[in-house]
Amino acid sequence: MRVIAGTARSLPLKTPKGLDTRPTTDRVKETLFNMLMPYLAGAVFVDLFSGSGAIGIEALSRGAKKAYFIEQNKEAFACIADNVKFTKMTEKSVLCKQDAYAALYGIHEKEVDVIFADPPYQEEHYERLLSALKDMPYVTEDTLIVLEADIKRDFDFASEYGFHIVKEKCYKTNKHVFLERV
Repeated sequence: MRVIAGTARSLPLKTPKGLDTRPTTDRVKETLFNMLMPYLAGAVFVDLFSGSGAIGIEALSRGAKKAYFIEQNKEAFACIADNVKFTKMTEKSVLCKQDAYAALYGIHEKEVDVIFADPPYQEEHYERLLSALKDMPYVTEDTLIVLEADIKRDFDFASEYGFHIVKEKCYKTNKHVFLERV
């Protein structure tokens, strides 16, 4: 796995051992960031359930000014710390080794531009996450929320929490769902 583009282009990234994380393939990451490019210049980016930190690092490499990396798994968190240091993104990074929902309350920004979340597919995080995000003062009408999910996952419930689906990008087994506040 590597950084696809930007200031850290082609730098290799570590991934946590085991099956607890699913690193996003280079092809899917490139497709995702082609869609995110208009949001990244000078952005505050939040990478929830960060895994290796590859998504947040890619955002920083492509122009985000700050990224929050939120991961509670000890090995994954160590991997993020190593990757952030190796790519020289330490000064632009906030690393939070804690539960994703608790960490949301520790973000003290006027506005967050992009929130990316790739929670474990087998657990029910999506409704809980949107329920928490609807109350965060930094989630505005301009904030883009991107959820990675199993391709069969339905997001019809998003409107109950004040969000609407802007776009869905489907791959072989998973998808990215782009949401904004109504």
